[in-house]
Amino acid sequence: MIPLHTRREMLRTIGGGFGSLGLLGVLAQEVERSARADAANPLAPKPPQFKPKAKRVIFLFMNGGPSHIDTFDPKPALSKHSGQTPPDSLAKGQNRQSGRTLMGSPFSFAKYGKSGIDVSELYPEVATCVDDLCVIRSMATDIPNHEPALLMMNSGNIQPTRPSMGSWLTYGLGSDNQNLPGFVVLCPGKPVVGPQLWSNSFLPGIFQGTHIDNSRIDPKKVIADVNNSHLSRDAQRKQLDLLNKMNVKHREARGNADPMLEARIASLEMAFRMQFEAQDAFDLGRETAKTREDYGKGEFADACLIARRLAERGVRMTQIYYGNGQPWDDHGDILNHRDHAKKSDRAIAALLKDLKARGLFDETLVIWGGEFGRTPTSQGAKGRDHHSSGFTMWLAGGGVKRGYIHGATDEMGFVAVKDKVHVHDLHATILHLMGIDHEKLTYRYSGRDFRLTDVSGTVVHDIIA
Repeated sequence: MIPLHTRREMLRTIGGGFGSLGLLGVLAQEVERSARADAANPLAPKPPQFKPKAKRVIFLFMNGGPSHIDTFDPKPALSKHSGQTPPDSLAKGQNRQSGRTLMGSPFSFAKYGKSGIDVSELYPEVATCVDDLCVIRSMATDIPNHEPALLMMNSGNIQPTRPSMGSWLTYGLGSDNQNLPGFVVLCPGKPVVGPQLWSNSFLPGIFQGTHIDNSRIDPKKVIADVNNSHLSRDAQRKQLDLLNKMNVKHREARGNADPMLEARIASLEMAFRMQFEAQDAFDLGRETAKTREDYGKGEFADACLIARRLAERGVRMTQIYYGNGQPWDDHGDILNHRDHAKKSDRAIAALLKDLKARGLFDETLVIWGGEFGRTPTSQGAKGRDHHSSGFTMWLAGGGVKRGYIHGATDEMGFVAVKDKVHVHDLHATILHLMGIDHEKLTYRYSGRDFRLTDVSGTVVHDIIA
């Protein structure tokens, strides 16, 4: 997958010594025709660089930082030494919390499935799917603060604003449905964190995530002004064709090099097509009563069901934010995790089972996790603070091993001590599963080639089936 600017540069370099048009001239013309086609439909499906394991991604984002030692990484030794001062060998650097003591999990764990993977009582429904999960217990990120950690998990950089993973995926692969956005973000209400987490940044605007407020799913209102109440479909098409001709002339007069205008042209076309498919995609009333019951009630449950409907329709990436702000950020009382899990457990399990029943599971990569974990030490009487040096995420479907545990933290849950997986490594692996070499998916901006993994990242081949 050679970027357009690279193709142009190659032709200029190779053809510098030739005086006639010849084959190189024909190739140059073909590149320019390709550029115009790309500009006209930047979300058209693009071939992966190699055979992919997955075709789409659903990211269940538990914003705020769920506790690994209370969900999927049991620590008997932590419970044994609860109330004691943590050993200096573990509680150092970012893990040093002056005056704090070890706090065992208040939740019980049990082994589930043929794989015997431990899951806490918080997730009994997800536990029934444990033989389909690839649990990474050795995740790590750079900084234990929400903003930089959220940016790192979503865009591969701790500074705003870089293109999000969904934007990179749609830039590299396009989307299989031209009547819906390629990257959809389901986050209830007006986002507290802000759209920088699903930003396109310097990538063309068409690759920005489309935010949907899943706190009020009305298919006629879920996307603002999706209906044109003044013109018929034919009249809209004629109007849009005229407008596009004018925009194309404007673009050609400026050397086909105005990404903002290209994004606007693509957005107008997308808006026209979405009138007729978006309402159907977001209409949960078309689901059976049994399916609605399986997923349960609530905004997160509705979002999971919509994610399955979007997966069926070829949307490249759907990201679901659990709540608004940082709801898993339980500094005061870790027992609040019970409420968060109760609101997400049933819907997550239903999504996994529904994808399998509909033949979508093997080609859909499902990701669960937050921006970091929580400390093995107590904060106050019953809370836990942010923790970045060792935490848990899990993946399912999309070509990853099933019923598998990768990596480990130490016996107290402070640090990833075996097969550490940095966020850059996770991103590199996700792109690999989608058929993309993370080092070759680049975009030239401000004099250098940028990529999702910056200058780091190693594919974690051990988790790939």
